[in-house]
Amino acid sequence: MASPCRDNGSVNRSNVRPIERSITHATVAASAPSAAAGSSDFLQLRIEDAPAGGRSVWLARELRRAIADGRLPVGSRLPATRVLAAELRVSRGVITEAYRRLAEDGQLAGRGRGGTVVVAAPVTTAAKGAASTPYAHRTAAPSAAPPAPATAAATIAPSAAPFAAPPGPEIFDELRAAPARIDLSPGVPDLSAFPRTAWLRAERSVLAGLVSTELGYGDPRGTPALRLAVANWLARNRGIRADPDEVLIVAGTAQALGLIGQVLHHDGIREIAVEDPGSLGARQHLRHWRLATPPVPVDDDGIRVDALRASGARAVLLTPAHQFPTGVVLGGGRRRELMRWAADGGLIVEDDYDAEHRYDRAPVPALRSLLPEQVCYAGSVSKLLAPALRVGWLLPPPKYRKALVDAKRFADLGNAALPQLVLARLMESGELERGLRLLRRRHRRRRDAMIAAIRDRLPDATVHGAAAGLHLTITFGRDGRRASDTDLAAAALARGVKVQPLSWHSQRPSLPGLVLGYAARTPDEITEGVSVVGEALSRMRR
Repeated sequence: MASPCRDNGSVNRSNVRPIERSITHATVAASAPSAAAGSSDFLQLRIEDAPAGGRSVWLARELRRAIADGRLPVGSRLPATRVLAAELRVSRGVITEAYRRLAEDGQLAGRGRGGTVVVAAPVTTAAKGAASTPYAHRTAAPSAAPPAPATAAATIAPSAAPFAAPPGPEIFDELRAAPARIDLSPGVPDLSAFPRTAWLRAERSVLAGLVSTELGYGDPRGTPALRLAVANWLARNRGIRADPDEVLIVAGTAQALGLIGQVLHHDGIREIAVEDPGSLGARQHLRHWRLATPPVPVDDDGIRVDALRASGARAVLLTPAHQFPTGVVLGGGRRRELMRWAADGGLIVEDDYDAEHRYDRAPVPALRSLLPEQVCYAGSVSKLLAPALRVGWLLPPPKYRKALVDAKRFADLGNAALPQLVLARLMESGELERGLRLLRRRHRRRRDAMIAAIRDRLPDATVHGAAAGLHLTITFGRDGRRASDTDLAAAALARGVKVQPLSWHSQRPSLPGLVLGYAARTPDEITEGVSVVGEALSRMRR
């Protein structure tokens, strides 16, 4: 567990800016009484604004708001716990607990004698143009009223454009750009946990040993160092034995699907079956390359292989380790059926989505480890580190290996080499696995917070896929069909909470539901966000 008294590795020490004099000098010595009882010049905090019995939660929320809106930029030092406790006339434990919550979230870190410092700010689209967005937190004057509760934001309705029509190719760009206080979109890891210090250390090490010839054009398959590191990573973590020469480095799973789509189309394959429900984004990429995506139903054991056979498709895209969005694991019986289907000439494209993030179940082997000749395996670091790196990998079956390498060559001549070399160093040093172990503990707490909030605020909802991954799905039972999940998502966005409707990811009629991500939000934000969704659903049912 992270502590405000200990460096949690969120940033490089050399990158912390000098202490902001305006912040630290805003506090007064612990022995000097505040001008007003229970108040502080620091952020104009007033303890009377805190609810009874919830002072630590209130203070943590106020600190998060100050970090999000820039009043506490990265590098700022917070007052000592004893100083702030004396000013607010509370026990020191209240302050320590609030600091601990933010340290656990990766936003604060202890610097020993340097105090407790802001080391990371949340990534939010609402930060852009904060002065004009209804959800930007503004610095309140000392005499201003306390912030309104989250549900009061229902009177401020941003555009519901992302949900006004069936989703088009630009839908995820629109949704990312839509301002929101709390983003519960699936597929987003905890970006504040990116190992900045370890990355910078690996980058300096790589640059120190880099020879000039390595700065030229390289192998379009990827650097030898990363292909070896990926082969070793997959052997350790996914049970896949592969030679580094079989590994093709790509710009994330999105590019992998694009390259596969091109190659299959050229080979005369005009459709690739997909799970239903299944990822809307994956379908969009395949359709862009002129592949039809016939839906195959998914049940509690995963994709129905009998329906796959009936579809007549020669290829299928699967997320067998943690099916998106239902979260089910492909069962043993279905795996055997799938192997028989593949033996008859079928091709499996395995998107190993969320495979590393599991909490309440044993790991399941990758299909590639069982069927190397019939599986085209795709993985990436988007959920392990950050989507911004745009690094993933493909293990093509022998039949399509050369064609996929050629497609990658003519797409971009290969990924940028320097990030590949740094990532290889992280993988081989064990830093990536150490970070994954820390993330699992943090994600489990956030998952548990979401389940508890759903139980309290959405008692009619059924939770799916909570044993692993970075998201869960809920469907609605009693009176569920009377509520449109796109209308519910629009109503939640109008109240400042961003979610995805399950119907976006379904090609056939299905129960309404929501797909909710929890990895990138704190437990308090998750609880608040689910409460807003619950209120929106209650209003729709009246």
